[in-house]
Amino acid sequence: MSEPGHAVPVDGDALLADTARLVDVASVSHHEGDIVDLLESELASLDHLELVRVGDNLVARTTLGRPNRLILGGHVDTVPPHGNDAARLEGDVCWGLGSADMKGALAVYLDLARRVVEPAVDVTYVFYAREEVALEHSGLRELAEARPDLLGGDVALLGEPTGGALEAGCQGSVRVRVVVRGERAHTARAWTGRNAIHRLADVLAVVREHEPRRPEVEGCRYHEALPAVAIEGGVAGNVVPDEASVTVAYRFAPDRDPAQAEAWLRALLGRVLEPDDEIVVTDVAPPARPGLDHPLVRRLVERHGVEVRAKLGWTDVAFFAERGVPASNFGPGDPLVAHTAREHVTRDQLMGVHAALADLLAHGA
Repeated sequence: MSEPGHAVPVDGDALLADTARLVDVASVSHHEGDIVDLLESELASLDHLELVRVGDNLVARTTLGRPNRLILGGHVDTVPPHGNDAARLEGDVCWGLGSADMKGALAVYLDLARRVVEPAVDVTYVFYAREEVALEHSGLRELAEARPDLLGGDVALLGEPTGGALEAGCQGSVRVRVVVRGERAHTARAWTGRNAIHRLADVLAVVREHEPRRPEVEGCRYHEALPAVAIEGGVAGNVVPDEASVTVAYRFAPDRDPAQAEAWLRALLGRVLEPDDEIVVTDVAPPARPGLDHPLVRRLVERHGVEVRAKLGWTDVAFFAERGVPASNFGPGDPLVAHTAREHVTRDQLMGVHAALADLLAHGA
């Protein structure tokens, strides 16, 4: 057990073993009950933690009256397996589904929860379900509706795989379906109609020729993206189609909010659209600003020389940012192997994240 003001030694073998043990508990989205049962059974014996379960979401927290509260959050679900559902330990590497995304981080949190009994900051460990599926199923949202008091804090760090770097904030996303219209005709007399699929060429040209922004926000360089991700159209092999659509996904930097991002996207695509065409928003996810100025985050970065970079995707840090809690991603594992058959996490990454978080819990800001 730890004492106030003293860091917790890192046991790399134990972290690898715990990661493998968690990987071996299947927890594909919507089927997280077994792994939450395991976490609950191990944390229930720890008298220094208040434990609350809501569905397949578990919150464990200290209530010591410290001036700051740190949230350490991680999702317990995985994507479906790809021949990698069983853990495999090879030297300093744990292979298997969820090892990087993000059962390695869960193993770190579990060890810290066991051993840091009197942290210098109050800490809330949030283990939540259904992150890898549509936002409407999110376990965080379920927690927020049932017990919003459990999710308050000063800073949140989510254990998304970052290779031990701090990926600050996240980008937002607006996805739209651009519908263009024409006039039907028989393909034998195609010139008597107007081909809606052909009209999509103008929309695709705007998307293809767009130069993505790369704004710097609070010292972090973001790189926006505007890909076309789906296309639909056609009636029959002998009919000129009178309607076609393309879906465009805009990943935007956190210097814009969703309304601004949508307005910009409508203006860009509107250059080649006509009055009968339309843009239908199909999905919106807010961004999160980096929030690097909080003393707890500064200590984490400066004391351990943690690399800081922008998060180019979307994560649940946006959930906390919406609620006024600065949040970043900080976890073991290479994000490039997440969701692949090559998913793995290394001892060094587990130990590095554990050491930095243990020091933060031991010393605070």
